[in-house]
Amino acid sequence: MQPFVKSMRADPSRGLVGSPPDHRMTRTALESWLRLRAIDGVGDVMVLRLVRIWRSPEIVLNASRDELVQAGCSPQLADAIRRGPDSSALRNIESQLNAIERSRVEVRNLLAPNYPMRLKMVADPPSLLYITGTLTEEDELAMAIVGARRATASGRVLTEELSRDLAEAGITVVSGLARGIDAAAHRGALAAQGRTIAVLGCGIDQTYPPEHERLRKQIEERGAIVSETPMGEPPRSHHFPRRNRIISGLSLGVIVTEAAINSGSLITARFAAEQGREVFAVPGFVKEDTSRGTNALLKEGAALIERAQDVIDTIIPQLEQSLRLRLQASREKKVSRDQLGGEEQRVYDVLSYHPITVDDVCVTTKLPASNVMASLLSLELRQRVKQLPGQRYLRA
Repeated sequence: MQPFVKSMRADPSRGLVGSPPDHRMTRTALESWLRLRAIDGVGDVMVLRLVRIWRSPEIVLNASRDELVQAGCSPQLADAIRRGPDSSALRNIESQLNAIERSRVEVRNLLAPNYPMRLKMVADPPSLLYITGTLTEEDELAMAIVGARRATASGRVLTEELSRDLAEAGITVVSGLARGIDAAAHRGALAAQGRTIAVLGCGIDQTYPPEHERLRKQIEERGAIVSETPMGEPPRSHHFPRRNRIISGLSLGVIVTEAAINSGSLITARFAAEQGREVFAVPGFVKEDTSRGTNALLKEGAALIERAQDVIDTIIPQLEQSLRLRLQASREKKVSRDQLGGEEQRVYDVLSYHPITVDDVCVTTKLPASNVMASLLSLELRQRVKQLPGQRYLRA
């Protein structure tokens, strides 16, 4: 892997735009996109090439054989485009159009004025984006947070804290709805009443993993669910690397909080570097499997971060003045001593982001177990600590 290039080639003053009614595609316009994509031999790259030349899939479908060949199509592909999709593909397109209408899914095409501008600038943007919830101009300021599915308890807590603090500062949190770190990133933003975007590796009408259906609903209320895969498409392994380039493409940068070597999170970081976005990593214990990936990123030039303010300090100088003004000042939140009672403060000071037992707290604080339990309950009610199975506690 080559060292990461920390630059912002994408213009951060241009971002996601709202979706007024006159920007929504008609059924006829959407059908032309689906028909072009359904032709054998017309892959994503060719779709992008052709619509960028003619600015419309309808014009591509009506182009002559000679015009298509001059645009770079092989004679065989030009003939296929002239023939159009076969009857089976046409039936599938009709089924998809009906499903999109029933589910009230918004679809944005690459040429639309409300297509995410930052995503449009990557090398291979999706030709179509399926959306539930809403994308708004607030999402110009977006940061991706990704990491291990089998995350540690401390990794999840730290991720929620980072996400919450970024969301409180006015930054939209982007992730992939996966188990572990992704889910923690979404939950942190939601806890701050902030915005969050989940990018799926399956059709927009499906939820993966299925146990995140409730989380998905919460995200749709405070942000958006996004996918490039057709309606009804199940979560297949080859969809997820493609999904990762959208996560990074929508964002100013990517934060990796925990990751194993050769994990999907590192693929997202690689896409971010190739797209000219910032790459951040949280350092971890060298013997922990979920830290090996993040530590490797740091060796290759990713920016080391410990808190949300580290991220904000990095991106602020690269933003247009209008976006700087929108980015609220974010300070590291600390629990001051006047907010906690004496024993509560002693117990809180003992806790860290690594879980410890009640007995450990008693030994360190020299407080009776009943006092420690009362303090922990008070701190948990204030959302200062989190209880794990086995009566273990850590800071929240």
